[in-house]
Amino acid sequence: MSRFLGKSALVTGAATGMGQAIAVRLASEGARVAVNHLPGQDWSETRDAIAAVGGTAISCAVDLRDVTAARAMVDDVAERQGGIDILVSNAGINPLLTWQEITDEVWDDIHTTILRACWALSHQAAQHMVKQERGGSIVAISSISAHVGSAEQVAYCAAKAGVSALMMSLGCVLGGYGIRCNAVAPGAIMTNMSKDILVEGSPELAYYLDRIPLHRIGQPKDIAGVVAFLCSEDAAYMTTTEVLVDGGFIANAE
Repeated sequence: MSRFLGKSALVTGAATGMGQAIAVRLASEGARVAVNHLPGQDWSETRDAIAAVGGTAISCAVDLRDVTAARAMVDDVAERQGGIDILVSNAGINPLLTWQEITDEVWDDIHTTILRACWALSHQAAQHMVKQERGGSIVAISSISAHVGSAEQVAYCAAKAGVSALMMSLGCVLGGYGIRCNAVAPGAIMTNMSKDILVEGSPELAYYLDRIPLHRIGQPKDIAGVVAFLCSEDAAYMTTTEVLVDGGFIANAE
């Protein structure tokens, strides 16, 4: 497929995991992809995977907690790639902490990385999309945690709920410009963030496998396919929505 031929995309947190899979999927369908990663982080695996599917990629080494730098990154991508048509706000952190362990600093770090960065990136990208007068697609990676509470993810759950609400609100105001805003809410996905928890023989893995109707943990490519759909013209009449990608877990959670 070449649904994104000639399109410019920016994917945050794309050195590993879901972000990497999303960046590779968009590139495989023709998009020019800007790969955001932390300064000093090795992004060569993503670069090589994009090259392997015949795509092109540029590096954007920016810590998204620096909002000024995040906005400047969007401007730089638009200049280097001839505009910006797709933004996928994926970067996040999820330290597992009890509510007593969450300091104000930890709360701010989680919310800045996940929610404030999503707002700044979306706001900046939308301004370019409006000027370009060719529409665009903004997809934010939310989480099942926006709807299911967790004793060790109090700040994370709140931040992801904010991301889902942000996409709903922005979709309402940007629709007139042909800009669609949607969220994807993954369930249990095997990434660097979860691999130390969802290990063979662990009670956490057993818990999920027992309650996921598809009886498997999701893979990053499961999310990448849904994101690609939302960014494409196949989803031309979808905006303000949140797509749950959890193997059915939420229907069977206890």
